Amino acid sequence: MSPQRLLPLIIATALFIENMDSTAISTSLPQIAADLGVEPVALKLALTTYMLALAVFIPVSGWIADRFGARRVFIAAIGVFLLGSLACAASSGLGQLVAARFLQGVGGAMMVPVGRLVLLRSVEKSELVRALSWLTIPAMLGPMLGPVVGGAITTYTHWRLIFLVNLPMGVLGMWLAWRHIPELRQAVGPLDVRGFALSAAGLSLAMFALSAIGRGLVPGAVLAACGLAGASLLALYVRHARSHPQPLLRLDLLRVPTFRASVLGGSLFRIGTGATPFLLPLMLQLSFGLDPLQSGLVTFTSTAGAMVMKTVAPAILHRVGFRPVLLWNGLAASLLLCGFGLFRADTPYALMVGVLLASGFLRSLQFTSLNALAYADIDQARMSQASSLAAMAQQLALALGVTVGGFALSLAGVVTGREEDAAINFTFAFLTVGLLSMGSAWQLRRLPANAAAEMAGRAEPGKEVTEPKPEARPQA
Repeated sequence: MSPQRLLPLIIATALFIENMDSTAISTSLPQIAADLGVEPVALKLALTTYMLALAVFIPVSGWIADRFGARRVFIAAIGVFLLGSLACAASSGLGQLVAARFLQGVGGAMMVPVGRLVLLRSVEKSELVRALSWLTIPAMLGPMLGPVVGGAITTYTHWRLIFLVNLPMGVLGMWLAWRHIPELRQAVGPLDVRGFALSAAGLSLAMFALSAIGRGLVPGAVLAACGLAGASLLALYVRHARSHPQPLLRLDLLRVPTFRASVLGGSLFRIGTGATPFLLPLMLQLSFGLDPLQSGLVTFTSTAGAMVMKTVAPAILHRVGFRPVLLWNGLAASLLLCGFGLFRADTPYALMVGVLLASGFLRSLQFTSLNALAYADIDQARMSQASSLAAMAQQLALALGVTVGGFALSLAGVVTGREEDAAINFTFAFLTVGLLSMGSAWQLRRLPANAAAEMAGRAEPGKEVTEPKPEARPQA
């Protein structure tokens, strides 16, 4: 098998276990909460903690891969993720589950970005969209099977088994990586320790404050102090990055138009859609009365639509181009997301399944386009820094999506005076995240008409016209 197909399939094992884990957990949130003695919405801490660990450690993943070798780091990262899975299965309280999810996140922060970096350095840009499809098609089996498997396990056995089903696939991925992934390395300077400390501490405090808002889990004064401290540390990092010759996160990459549109516009879209795996199972189970298996059988159809899209994404981008797809497809996907809030307990299943199927198709097309667009004008020398920054922004946006979705649901309960699981509150929550997702069009409309034409197969390699790259930073 050619590297353009073999490498994506191997890297897909990491995406599979990550997606399988997260979607299976989302389906089982009410049962996990009941067993641990907490409210279901409080379990957003377990979801956001994982995403927070990703955001904190992803920035250093590129440097570690360049320093120690991509294959070695990829294998070790899968091992850490599997250890975190075992710890989740053994958790007996919310605190233990949150800590175990953080350990999982440390592994996830390395395995997926490093795997994507291997792909970016091994495949020509003109073949990248197709390679990303080979990567995501098998990986989508995780979120497709996750709701069904998680629902069946929770309904007929015990939710702890959810964290054990990934072990065989993870071990298989480690073996295949050892045999087939090249040991790619690149000369790097010393680690920007100060930059890592500032970004890690700032992101941790800011995201913790956001995730705990509105639930009475932490005193308000503590949340305010954490939020202020986190924002201050992040501001210090921005100042540090401007003067450091080799910062951990190269913020000057945002001067590249296609990268900036992918990161900023993509983040707004992901904030909206990132709330769906959290809100939708809660609505189906707490408001509509479905059991976990029934809920999983409804929600998995969204991923089925996404899998269908992956087979036609290259052809759509070749025919239409990146800018029209990102702009109009993003608006359509956001409108369907708002429509989730119109579901009611008596809504025909066929209608719900049809809407979810179309939503999965459009959302997945948007993600594929955004992921490819980020690297359209990035050279190999800056690829690892671009991969780290883009991956960190993605995870931050998804974590904010869960936070915003949970906060909107709680606020709706206060405004309507109804129980939090009332259907009208989910209407308000989905409308909120859908409008946030729609805001991505503001950034994406600024793309030039020929953006990423080479990747879309609409221009000859080297012939695409782009804005001039920023001047090189003077080296200290």
